[in-house]
Amino acid sequence: MNVVWLKRDLRLHDHAPLAAACARGDVLVVYVVEPELVRQPETDPSHVAFVAESLTGLREALRARGGELVILMGALPDVFEELHRTRPIHALYSHEETGNGLTYERDKRVAQWAKARGIPWTELPQTGVVRRLRTRDGWAARWAERMRAPAVPTPERIPGVPLRELGLEPGQVPDEHALGLPRSAKTGAQRGGEAAARETLASFFADRGEDYARALSSPVTGWEGCSRLSTYLAHGNISMREVVHAAATKRRALEGDLSPHAKRWRMSLAALEARLRWHCHFMQKLEDEPRLEYDNLARAADGLREPDFREELFEAWACGKTGYPMIDACMRALLATGWVNFRMRAMLVSFAAYDLWLHWRRPGLHLARHFLDYEPGIHWSQMQMQSGTTGINTLRMYSPTKQLLDHDPDGVFVRRWVPELARLPRENLAEPWKTPPLLQRAAGCVIGSDYPAPVVDHAAAIAEARVRLAPARRTTEARAEAAAIVKKHGSRKRPTGGGRSGGRPRKTS
Repeated sequence: MNVVWLKRDLRLHDHAPLAAACARGDVLVVYVVEPELVRQPETDPSHVAFVAESLTGLREALRARGGELVILMGALPDVFEELHRTRPIHALYSHEETGNGLTYERDKRVAQWAKARGIPWTELPQTGVVRRLRTRDGWAARWAERMRAPAVPTPERIPGVPLRELGLEPGQVPDEHALGLPRSAKTGAQRGGEAAARETLASFFADRGEDYARALSSPVTGWEGCSRLSTYLAHGNISMREVVHAAATKRRALEGDLSPHAKRWRMSLAALEARLRWHCHFMQKLEDEPRLEYDNLARAADGLREPDFREELFEAWACGKTGYPMIDACMRALLATGWVNFRMRAMLVSFAAYDLWLHWRRPGLHLARHFLDYEPGIHWSQMQMQSGTTGINTLRMYSPTKQLLDHDPDGVFVRRWVPELARLPRENLAEPWKTPPLLQRAAGCVIGSDYPAPVVDHAAAIAEARVRLAPARRTTEARAEAAAIVKKHGSRKRPTGGGRSGGRPRKTS
């Protein structure tokens, strides 16, 4: 019996472990619901609901090919030990996972268990992340080689193990209620599953993606103009390689076309392809240095923010009541839908880190819980990068006022998510606290009553943050540490479409 252990790879197409197991004999496809992971602070009911939708579709697809998805619950490797006693496991197959600290420790326990039982465990890559990487030299070429490789065909027939022989039931797809969680409050969340992922991919390359390069920065245009594939990549409903192949196919289809339409597409494809590379670039950082989920990457930043954490500021930020309309609109949109475009994510973290002077770990857990596309490697690398604790990146201190004026000048996004401000004149939306009192009353929004006054003064807070950070970045020790960080984690190649060593953050939005 060959066991295929599903984790964050909930699909059939381009699934190397499934194909490898099918070539070796009887196959049991297993998904394990781990209570320890469900209870972690990063988990939100919306994550559970998305996985449940994904598993439902996957089970139907497996059954159509003669296989079966068995859903078990418990701690690992205890669940595998019980299976092994029922019928010996000949081999274990899975994808590699660059997860959080809990999944890292779990995988080490499974490895020890498999070795003790003499069960070979084959882990295969599904992204450009390289295990046990000695140096970043040549990493970009290895990424490109993996992405150019053909997708693994879906097995036409899956030689499933008859469950009656094992005394097993397929198991119910676990929803929020079954796991003791409240129903997801995210009414605008994306649907889970491989079919939904493929629909999203197809619609992007059919027409949505033409203005991607221009649309991705604004929360107004980003909802449709961004690829919206990040959630499906995070849960493995679609493979990174398939997205890269789709982009290459689109690029080939444009060859020889000199129209403005084709020019826009080429710009957008370059932007998307750069972000696909950076997706794995940031995941590689966590793979190489797991501690960055918990500790400042640059230890020169230790002690800067930790003693000054103000709970009331964190709570105002976390629920979207800071008094800065663009911050509050983005946070409320995220809480309702599980998504907001990347520039606005960076702004949220910048505000928490510099304006509110909050250490990145608590805000990071809050965002991880509400990002439906939470990808640990990208998330924690970005939390540190946007908070100025990597020691090597430019400090990007976003102005909420400027971001509103640049990316929501008509107030479409802000009025939707901060309805208190809906009747405020356009020219007052960016800084509502400056609105004359008579006009506030006329608009039905008195600042400090109907909508909060700013919790901090942006200009003063940023100035103070710069003063506080300067010593930790200028000492001889800090510069030596930064050089070591660049050597270990820095990009070695300027990707087509942008990017530089320690450069601007990229993420598939």
